[in-house]
Amino acid sequence: MTRPVYVDPDIKDAAEDSTVILSGDEARHAVTVRRTKVGEQIDVVNGCGYRATISVTATSKTQLSGTVEHSAQEPAHKPHITLVQALAKGGRDEQAIETATEYGADSFIPWQADRSIVSWSQDTKAAKGQARWQATAKAAAKQSRRSWIPKVGNVVSSKQLVSHIVAEVERGTAVYVCHESATEPLRNQRFDSERVMFIVGPEGGITDDELNQFVNAGAMSVLLGEHVLRSATAGPWAIAVIRANA
Repeated sequence: MTRPVYVDPDIKDAAEDSTVILSGDEARHAVTVRRTKVGEQIDVVNGCGYRATISVTATSKTQLSGTVEHSAQEPAHKPHITLVQALAKGGRDEQAIETATEYGADSFIPWQADRSIVSWSQDTKAAKGQARWQATAKAAAKQSRRSWIPKVGNVVSSKQLVSHIVAEVERGTAVYVCHESATEPLRNQRFDSERVMFIVGPEGGITDDELNQFVNAGAMSVLLGEHVLRSATAGPWAIAVIRANA
């Protein structure tokens, strides 16, 4: 059985046999929810690749402490995968973030597509939505025992996304638009770029104008498979294809 993972953004360079103290919500979850006992082992990560395995020596309702058995800085994924996920109703966008994190996404960009029913147009709504996505990514990373937690960027409009595509292509990123009208299958692509970006539209689909702008900016339209996938599953499916061939 794998060790449960907890997050402490400040942990780094924890020497062997040193003491690590976990507090706050993470400690309460370990002690109260998972009923972690003295003598058990857990992993504490900082979300940026650092992992320390500790043997628990003491617990209370709000704190857990343990001795470091070993620690290491784990390498980042190659290639680095960014999912541009259109805002979608019914929590399908958050479902996409959860599954994509488990499959190996490294960062997310929320996209206010032309056909997105959900709107993050107000600053307060955008901040709350971004925080929900980040919390979803954190929980999914812990569930899948990851030491790297994907970062969620600021919401972008379609116009802003075009500029972002141009910048990414200039730095060598392979940018793919997942679209049912494409004739080139994703599985036929050579994944030799160090950075990959997938763009997934809302339930209503990507408009022709958006698709044309993205392709003109340097993106490639690709077909994911035989069947049309939902907004919640398209991104994770594409990520799985790359990770399986990495």
